[in-house]
Amino acid sequence: METKVLIEKNAYHDSVTLMSLSGKVLQQEGVIDAVVSMATQMNKELLANIGMMTDEAQSASENDLIIAIKTKNEDTLNSIIDYVDGELNSKKSSSNKKGNESVKTLAGALNTLPDANLAVISVPGEFAAREARQALNRDLNVMLFSDNVSIEDERELKELGAKKNLLVMGPDCGTAMINQIGLCFSNEVEQGGIGLVAASGTGLQEVAVQIDRMGYGITQAIGTGGRDLHEKIGGIMMLEGLKLLDRDDNTKVITLISKPPAKIVQDKILEKVKEISKPVVICFLDGDKETVEQSGASFASTLIEGARQSILAFDKNATFNTKLSEDNKEWIKQENNKLVESQKFVKGLFCGGTLTAEALSILREDLNDVKSNVAKRQEEKLSDSSLSESHILLDMGDDEFTKGKPHPMIEPNLRNERILIEAENPNTAVLLLDFEIGYGAHENPVGESLDTLIKAKSIAENNDRYLPIVAYVCGTSKDKQGLKEQEDKLRDIGVFIADSNEMASKVAGLIVKKEVN
Repeated sequence: METKVLIEKNAYHDSVTLMSLSGKVLQQEGVIDAVVSMATQMNKELLANIGMMTDEAQSASENDLIIAIKTKNEDTLNSIIDYVDGELNSKKSSSNKKGNESVKTLAGALNTLPDANLAVISVPGEFAAREARQALNRDLNVMLFSDNVSIEDERELKELGAKKNLLVMGPDCGTAMINQIGLCFSNEVEQGGIGLVAASGTGLQEVAVQIDRMGYGITQAIGTGGRDLHEKIGGIMMLEGLKLLDRDDNTKVITLISKPPAKIVQDKILEKVKEISKPVVICFLDGDKETVEQSGASFASTLIEGARQSILAFDKNATFNTKLSEDNKEWIKQENNKLVESQKFVKGLFCGGTLTAEALSILREDLNDVKSNVAKRQEEKLSDSSLSESHILLDMGDDEFTKGKPHPMIEPNLRNERILIEAENPNTAVLLLDFEIGYGAHENPVGESLDTLIKAKSIAENNDRYLPIVAYVCGTSKDKQGLKEQEDKLRDIGVFIADSNEMASKVAGLIVKKEVN
């Protein structure tokens, strides 16, 4: 084995770029281990855990880049180092070819783009609040992709943004679509009359995608960051988004999306909703329908229902088919008949955290003993994510899985490993999966997992079992990966393709329950 650890001083790269590159490196033949990341404390711990820490790496700052590679031989090591260097430099040269000028400061960026009105910030959390504050003081809206920002700094930034009538989307905000421009993880959706505000990334994507699929469109999709509805923040940006969309002439309907907020925050939001002149739809997963409707808003318990309610508020003549087709019912019956006695449990392995939470909300109604790493109810919390002795719904993008590794939306291999583990487990009755396409996502997420799914089915077959797989692809026909192309790859190997995450969850539950009405 050969190992090399390089430190590049003051060579900052955003986390999305580095996570994607790390995933590509790990796939190269002859690579045993690899870390390509900024020298944060967490990444240094990862380096130490895999036995690649050096004195130089230990003393590196968060502005320094770590390139640590372990390979089977020296030739492979040298070629991989060259590959990493080429990939990082290609990003710079690609930007230059597009006419983009490389700058190192906010002031430099504004000199280059004096009419800019929004800054996307993706720097280590230690510096993120300072950069966001500078942007706000220069009258820029902010999308703060960075995490590890203190809740005190978040509140201060959002109070400043509200005072200046500017958006502060984040921290840890991964999705927004502003003036038809997708930011970070987002999708190509039609322009229309529905405005969205969400404290949820994949939740925002799912509602926007479903609105597009049903033939309607959005004006704006504003992310707030997941902590916005925390009691210590008070929903500052959801309230600001609500006010902005109420003033926007193009927005005819406003939809709010989140997991349940703190009660005091929910009350504040619902009081504001009463003042809004436009129809409001509220999709709070596991929320209180009666309380929401008392504010005059329409309530949606699932993400696709949030899309439907939004469309109905925009077009009262819209109609939807929400029932399973006879063909789908027959497929479920046939799959169920192939299961053996030991196969009892749904194994949901998700890339999207909110999609995981939605699946939990749906499946708990029909199945007993559903556990998840995103559960809020004590009895549903999974004490150990490696355990798989009940129905489990795992957000594979959670920090416990992605520490030092690419998010599964960027690099599917992390989830692929768990798919094979669940295929080996004799109690697995059905795999429930999501795939996200669009900006920021892997260029071919299904293709990257296809061999794994085929192998998973083969593992079950070799053990005298049959493994049903239910999947949902979150995206639109306009996304660069191609929705139909991604779905067809799954259909070709016998995977059930659902029209929504809600449908996928219900179908998986029906397979286990052996009941199809």
